[in-house]
Amino acid sequence: MPSKVGVWIIVLGGVLILYLSLCVGPAGFEPFLPLRILEGRLQGTKAGVSPALVNIIWEIRLPRVILAGLVGAALASSGAALQAIFRNPLVDPYLLGLSAGGALGCAVAVAWFPRVPIPLAAFFFSYLAAVLTYGVARLSGEVSRLSLILSGVIVSAGLMALVSLIKFLVDPHRMAEIVTWMMGSFALSNWEAVRRTLGPIVIGLLGLYILRFRLNLLSLSEDEARSLGVAVEEERALIMALAALTVGAGVAAAGIVGWVGLMVPHLVRLWSGPDHRRLIPLSMWTGAVLLVISDSLARTLTSFDLPVGIITSLVGIPFFVYLLHRERLGGTGYA
Repeated sequence: MPSKVGVWIIVLGGVLILYLSLCVGPAGFEPFLPLRILEGRLQGTKAGVSPALVNIIWEIRLPRVILAGLVGAALASSGAALQAIFRNPLVDPYLLGLSAGGALGCAVAVAWFPRVPIPLAAFFFSYLAAVLTYGVARLSGEVSRLSLILSGVIVSAGLMALVSLIKFLVDPHRMAEIVTWMMGSFALSNWEAVRRTLGPIVIGLLGLYILRFRLNLLSLSEDEARSLGVAVEEERALIMALAALTVGAGVAAAGIVGWVGLMVPHLVRLWSGPDHRRLIPLSMWTGAVLLVISDSLARTLTSFDLPVGIITSLVGIPFFVYLLHRERLGGTGYA
């Protein structure tokens, strides 16, 4: 169990990282520039900063950092919740097909239903993907870890094939927007994207936070949970809906960003233990910080803006191999 001092170190360290992410970029590194701009905004003065630098920090970097933090918190907490309700430490929104479902929802809305809000379409298809994955896994009888992962791979492949079909059919100008979602990027972040994404993600995160103690019960076997008065199917469906809401909103804002929902809950669990009353809020914070770091690397490693999904995949794939190795040795998992 983490001490209060350890928690404060994590929180303050994260705040420092979030601040430093505002200072780095192609325009250079100035550690006190964001503070000077914030002071100028509050006082209504220029604070000796050129309008170009104010625009870079306030209109480009700040909304990008906020959006990356929101999406990171959404993916990490959803991953922790899904691992609990499926009692499988090897699942996350990416592996279960929620991210692919959100991408399909975005593609359908962009291609044929422009009047439908993209976050709403992404949520609907993310939830549908979760239901399909669980339904396919149940075809083999007991929902084992292997059957759930294989089902997620099957559903993700099918949904991504549909996204590719839509790319082939739609207007080339709309196809570019769909391609951006598939790679995962915060390059087009702005305050409008933050406002559009904030509501659904906050609702989903708040719901997961309120229900975090129920996840301890849902991570038990179904018979044990029912004996403690848990309506397993109903509460599992509610958790899946909250996860789909946050993941769908995240995909609508930034596209498919894989592996965050798998890595972060494991890293936090190693430090804080399996109690979801601590695991969920710490996963939210750690996921936000991790994705902000990944996005900062994506926009500073090269002279052009790398898709952040490439960074998370390069880290996440070997991490997943490591988890499979630990699973074989019996070093991780739910009872």
